[in-house]
Amino acid sequence: MRLLVALLVSTLLIHSLLATPHPSPSPALAGGRRGSEALGFKNATVYDISVAKCAGCGALGAWAESLEFLYYHNLVRLARWELPLAWSPQLQQYARWWAAQRRADCALRHSFPEGQFALGENIFWGGAGGAWRPGDAVKDWAAEGVDYSYAANACAPGRQCGHYTQIVWRGTTSVGCARVVCDDGGVFMTCNYYPPGNAVGERPY
Repeated sequence: MRLLVALLVSTLLIHSLLATPHPSPSPALAGGRRGSEALGFKNATVYDISVAKCAGCGALGAWAESLEFLYYHNLVRLARWELPLAWSPQLQQYARWWAAQRRADCALRHSFPEGQFALGENIFWGGAGGAWRPGDAVKDWAAEGVDYSYAANACAPGRQCGHYTQIVWRGTTSVGCARVVCDDGGVFMTCNYYPPGNAVGERPY
């Protein structure tokens, strides 16, 4: 009975979130006022959910960056009626390790050999001269959604959509990310997901 009530409340909350266009939350998360008072009501709800699921995010600076990663992921998931992700310090630690490996070259390279992903993984590179915040990476990955066909369960010919489908993968419950400024001034960001998504032959939602 409790589970049924919880699902009903979650459905009503998500419907409420989707009913109104979301104002841009970037100023609140990238600097200036922080917290739900700096956001529109709908985005504030997603923000508060993300704060609650961001336990163990770490020190203040890392916490703000971690929350920004989580917040944008959960905005994308709620648009597909998926439950929000929780932040994983273990996945964050792994992502930090890989980001540190890329500091010297900022190469857009995965931490796993092709086809041997033990975790889900999205990577992003932004060139020197740009601020490149966590929201930029997640929005870039989410933009692939226009190239995903649910009917065919495939990307449009010649296009990528795997970053998007990993974000909205129904079975994924946690995420951990890292951002590093590379030696050449560029920015490398990586997020890891568990359980991993993009299983062959399965739909994301």
